[in-house]
Amino acid sequence: MTTRRRPQIASRKQPQQARSTALVAAILQAATQVLAQEGAARFTTARVAEKAGVSVGSIYQYFPNKASILFRLQADEWMQTTRMLRDILEDAGTPLLGRLRTLIHAFLRSECEEAQVRGALNDAAPLYRDSPEARKARAEGDLMIDAFMVEALPKAAAASRELAGELIFTTLGTVGKSFSQTRRTKAEIKAYADTMADMFCAYLQALRQD
Repeated sequence: MTTRRRPQIASRKQPQQARSTALVAAILQAATQVLAQEGAARFTTARVAEKAGVSVGSIYQYFPNKASILFRLQADEWMQTTRMLRDILEDAGTPLLGRLRTLIHAFLRSECEEAQVRGALNDAAPLYRDSPEARKARAEGDLMIDAFMVEALPKAAAASRELAGELIFTTLGTVGKSFSQTRRTKAEIKAYADTMADMFCAYLQALRQD
């Protein structure tokens, strides 16, 4: 029995000069457009090259295959999400429940604004979701969430904190994905986010009183 080989997802090299940096940026912008317009199933390196106005060979200087392009788009999205989590959850100047409320609003807005690309990246996830890079990115987010839950529930048992964190953030991610599949107005996003925030804040307050 043969073991299926995972595609290489790491970039071949990093751009060092302004010209090469601009080329990679153009490739990634084109890749985002192709992904949004045609989805993961029809996403190819050739289509990205055509959209970017470069040769396929130019793309292969930096990305060995389409999986590596998709992973780079996903990694950039993870980086933005991680930065958002850190900026909001670690803001000691804002009350804890206020941070959670802010995060819910920011997350739902982000999900709705980038729904097409996020959906296509989810479809492409089997190409890279079990890679070491993907596991590392998820672990970084998990650590920030764990730290927030320790601050939110300092007297709770570790198992209770873990359960509460998983319930809140898994629900947020699942609901955000479902909610963003339909085009939403700003008023709809705000109303939905307010309701979710009220629910999660009430849940945390109840746990803190136990």
